[in-house]
Amino acid sequence: LQLPHRPKCNRGQHPRIENVHGRRGALYVGDEIIVAFGNRYAPDQFEAYVPDQLGPCDLVAGGGVASQMTVKHASMKAPTRIEVIGLLAREDNTVLNLFDFAPARTKDGRKPMLTIAVVGSSMNAGKTTTAAGLVRGMTLAGFRVGAAKITGTGSGGDLWTMLDAGAVIASDFTDAGHASTFCLQDNQLETVAERLLGRLADHEVDVAVVEIADGLLQRETAALIDMAIAKGWFNGVVFAAADAMGAAFGIEWLTKRGITPIAVSGLVSASPLAAREASAVTGYDVATLADLRDPVEVTKIVFSETSLTGQPQFTYHDDTRDVAVQGDAITVEPGPLGRLVTITLESVPDLHTLTVTLVLPALLINYLGQGAL
Repeated sequence: LQLPHRPKCNRGQHPRIENVHGRRGALYVGDEIIVAFGNRYAPDQFEAYVPDQLGPCDLVAGGGVASQMTVKHASMKAPTRIEVIGLLAREDNTVLNLFDFAPARTKDGRKPMLTIAVVGSSMNAGKTTTAAGLVRGMTLAGFRVGAAKITGTGSGGDLWTMLDAGAVIASDFTDAGHASTFCLQDNQLETVAERLLGRLADHEVDVAVVEIADGLLQRETAALIDMAIAKGWFNGVVFAAADAMGAAFGIEWLTKRGITPIAVSGLVSASPLAAREASAVTGYDVATLADLRDPVEVTKIVFSETSLTGQPQFTYHDDTRDVAVQGDAITVEPGPLGRLVTITLESVPDLHTLTVTLVLPALLINYLGQGAL
């Protein structure tokens, strides 16, 4: 595509575009650029859809996404206008698509041993900052941490933030073949999530931190959370709220779906008064960015006894089996060295029962707090 040669041409809202190295370079009238067509859903910026015809359109995201803007936030300038020169194609004239470069979906449904999801009340509620805080704290605690952003519009900024925080790998939906996840069908969202979780598992991370874009009321966000509950993708959820009212609604929305968040954080944590309001109405202590970055405090949050559904959860993995149990299937008993946490791996009536017991030293319990397993 090309910025049109017009005497009164305005570069619009995005005068820069991100290159493959993550730097945003200045755009000039007449520049030829390679971008991807994709829809955009951004309440604080644009709503935009891929046009039916290859005519003039808009640069709707600085990461390099082209579309046709329909509405914009009042604070936004008009989008940067671009003209289509042509479509990239192979030697046989078949058009290139980002999906052509997506890795194959894992057949065994592999996922990381421990996955924490960050969801929020809205765009700019502090989800990425919260996720990066979790990555930083768990990295400082000695864990191998991976990160993924499952939904949104293609841009490298969030991934660079995760890598800067210490993630050994950071991926997003573009790695699964989509410039944007707005308007994807549920089966496509499922494929994106499982590909990204599989990629994190392939890198053998101890902890995965995944972000879901926008707010709980956005269609793809709500659909993905419902899928995660059904498929058991996440071990815990951290809710990022912009303010106390958003925290109150978000906790209620999640609770109705059987989700017990392990923490509340986000932009609301920047204001002690707003955090106090949020704590009073939700019953949760609001975790600040300093808490998330602290290896001791964040470990208390991530390894709390409450899982996604508010019940204890135990996950076991070896060369031949992956076992995940929760609630009454976990036996916790006192022992001479601390707590003995036992689960059944295999049971054959009248033949044998195979169990595994984790010894949780009393010293570690005292270090992390009584609420941690």
